[in-house]
Amino acid sequence: MPFERRNFKVPELPEVETIRLGLQKYAIGHKIEDIEIRLPKMFQGDPKDIVGAKVTAARRFGKGLVIDLDNGYSLAIHVKLTGQLIYRDEQTKNIEVSKAKVGTVPNNFTHVVFVLDKNAKLYYNDQRRFGWIKVVPTDKVSELSYFKGIGPEPQLKGMPDVSGVSEVSKGKLTFEKFKARVSISHLKIKPHLMDQKKIGGIGNIYANDALFLAGIDPRRKGHSLSEEELKKLYKAIHTVMEKGFKYGGASELTFVNVLGQEGEYQRHSLVYGKKRKPCPNCGEEIKKIFLGGRGTFFCETCQK
Repeated sequence: MPFERRNFKVPELPEVETIRLGLQKYAIGHKIEDIEIRLPKMFQGDPKDIVGAKVTAARRFGKGLVIDLDNGYSLAIHVKLTGQLIYRDEQTKNIEVSKAKVGTVPNNFTHVVFVLDKNAKLYYNDQRRFGWIKVVPTDKVSELSYFKGIGPEPQLKGMPDVSGVSEVSKGKLTFEKFKARVSISHLKIKPHLMDQKKIGGIGNIYANDALFLAGIDPRRKGHSLSEEELKKLYKAIHTVMEKGFKYGGASELTFVNVLGQEGEYQRHSLVYGKKRKPCPNCGEEIKKIFLGGRGTFFCETCQK
């Protein structure tokens, strides 16, 4: 069966935050002793700038990751559609990875290997090769085209406070910021939610489920939403993304955490991926259309 990009989701804020937490737990404090680059196009920059440096922090801006080093350089990473970051050391080497999403470590899709001290390694796998790793000075991270201008992002329970983040993104998505962006928009609401310049971190799966939870038709234009509907949608976005974070993200395609384990949100989604299945509210058939080239699932009865 041919691969159709529009039918799959790029890891969103809950998935990328799950990866970041894993990097924070396992990678910080390690020194990069060597780098094995198996596919040059996946790695941009001079490896000499980071070999010998120690990992000091793992950050996230929207769907992007930044690994900071103690020598003034950082690794900017975007896993895109099928990228995986998997950590292994003496304590974790026997933890079983997902056979369906990973198979073995390393594998034929392992394109970059970071050799760390203390007999540890960080593998970057990418089946579709859409992702990238870039070596950049830490103070230049905000100038990268992807990171530049990322919109404010939802503040989820259990996540670090993003209120003061201004280096790359526009910080926390308050209701006032959300209302200001949506209430003047002539875009259909679902593509608007997924525009990373307007709001950081929301992708297809959580946009679908948030609109269902709020009872809003994904085809409506932003400016048509009432104050009450905007409040419902703002709350719904946080509710579904916090649920996604709680379940370790959604492993619809190849997403896994840094130990190679799958998330479970795909088992708890509200309407996403449930074409022709009964609506959990009214029992009517879930419809699927395409908006902005992305599969859009909704209930015509419950969403107005």
